Amino acid sequence: MTYLAKPKLRHPELPVNKLGYTRRDYEGSVSTLCAGCGHDSISAAIIQACFELDLPPHRIAKLSGIGCSSKTPTYFLGHSHGFNSVHGRMPSVLTGANLANRDLLYLGVSGDGDSASIGLGQFAHCIRRGVNMVYIVENNGVYGLTKGQFSATADRGSKSKRGAVNSDSSIDLVSMALQLGATFVGRSFSGDKAQLVPLIKGAILHKGAAFMDVISPCVAFNNHLGSTKSFDYVREHNEAVNRLDVMTPRAEITADYAPGALETVIQHDGSAVRLRKIAADYDPHNRIAAMTYLQERASAGEVVTGLLYVDSDPSDLHDSLNTVGEPLNVLGEAELCPGPAALEKLNASLR
Repeated sequence: MTYLAKPKLRHPELPVNKLGYTRRDYEGSVSTLCAGCGHDSISAAIIQACFELDLPPHRIAKLSGIGCSSKTPTYFLGHSHGFNSVHGRMPSVLTGANLANRDLLYLGVSGDGDSASIGLGQFAHCIRRGVNMVYIVENNGVYGLTKGQFSATADRGSKSKRGAVNSDSSIDLVSMALQLGATFVGRSFSGDKAQLVPLIKGAILHKGAAFMDVISPCVAFNNHLGSTKSFDYVREHNEAVNRLDVMTPRAEITADYAPGALETVIQHDGSAVRLRKIAADYDPHNRIAAMTYLQERASAGEVVTGLLYVDSDPSDLHDSLNTVGEPLNVLGEAELCPGPAALEKLNASLR
């Protein structure tokens, strides 16, 4: 793999966040993906989200598998931890790392081939266990590295660049994530930065399994008439269920206004957020309703985007296993080897 380092020179007056970092501090190497690839737009959205959330880059761990999408962690968060696993095995590596060190923020980046085919079982178990992570699938419906074969997420009836028609039913990872128990589920489009950035920010702040499916057209093999993953198709068939913004925890700010009305709310930093209530019949806290809505809109040929489901009281794998609160690498001998009395007590509890 080729890495192109970006020049370290930067404008002295670049905006900085609360940690004193500029947006450039969250970037990585120069992308070697095709010019115009939607994956680069997702990388830019991740960079923007981390910059705006004032995240220390060294407290983030990014993990990936194999594919065009799994190359992208090279292009963002160059000062964070990183691990590129084998094809489809990113979820188990992420799970193990999370159990060993719960203090890091885990960002898993995968593709539709990596997660919906060879890694489908790993995806399913990682989600159902509630691993505290942000799991992003960069979904283009093709195998870009191996010249454009249909992936498992390609819709039945869609056409390849060479004119072949997909006859197989597609796998909808969003529906699977909802059924498997993910506590934050969203879908967006790589070409919609206004929606994608706050979705990523919300997923990062969420405790539990946060899954995001991002439609990301492949400009080389899947951005033509007949493809349901092309820029034009997604823009024309996009059904956004909500407008999004993210506010980090502060003292409570309340607002009470009627559906359809516009309300301006002054934030802690003096900025103003203009709120308008829309889609009053959509409830992102109802898992069953979200699954039903997805099926209804899919049958109408629409791509539903936005925050589709969120659990307001989530838990994660550490809660389920009642693990120790500290990372394993900071535990001393007394905690790791408590002695024969503790072992006997444990054995007795299992008899």
